[in-house]
Amino acid sequence: MAKIYLLRHGETEWNALDNRYCGRTDIELSHNGRKQAELAAVFLEKVPFAAAYASPLSRAYETARIIAKKHQLSVAMDEQIIEADFGLWEGKTKKQFIEEDPESWEGWLNDPGTAQAGRIGETAEQIYNRMKAFFDEIADIHKGQTILVVAHNTVNRIFIAGSLGMPFRNYRRIHQDNTGITVFEKDRESIKFLKINLNTHLE
Repeated sequence: MAKIYLLRHGETEWNALDNRYCGRTDIELSHNGRKQAELAAVFLEKVPFAAAYASPLSRAYETARIIAKKHQLSVAMDEQIIEADFGLWEGKTKKQFIEEDPESWEGWLNDPGTAQAGRIGETAEQIYNRMKAFFDEIADIHKGQTILVVAHNTVNRIFIAGSLGMPFRNYRRIHQDNTGITVFEKDRESIKFLKINLNTHLE
């Protein structure tokens, strides 16, 4: 099995500003986000990473690069682990888009597996399938190795929920801090979570 350290990226200004939904918008790390990535890098310095992967969005790639630098590793970008497509919610706070279109939000809350985020975005089923395909691939490539992966809040939570057999409507019960660390072992047939949202480096 491969041992995978899955992180959410460091904080961005949109995260700090009423938590605006920044799915595919390429928002850079804030000053605090870089500090969080540096703290994670120190915390993970002795983990024997053999490879590092990140979403192509700069907030994830830069977080991974800061951590991977201590291991003399380059970071491979992969589109399969990009953040969710939030459709018409993109760039807005939850308060704003619920006021504009409460029906869309209710549909997502009740059945995100089939409802499209923001009317025209992805479903949770689509997100889970591409995340699982990515982790199946790297588990095959990196059998017996330890891997760093940096992705995003929503895709991480949906992947964890789906892997644990939870209904997708419950994915919001899983918390992911900026640079929170989830550790699991995986091959194509099985997955075992060892830690979810480890965040002691932020204290």
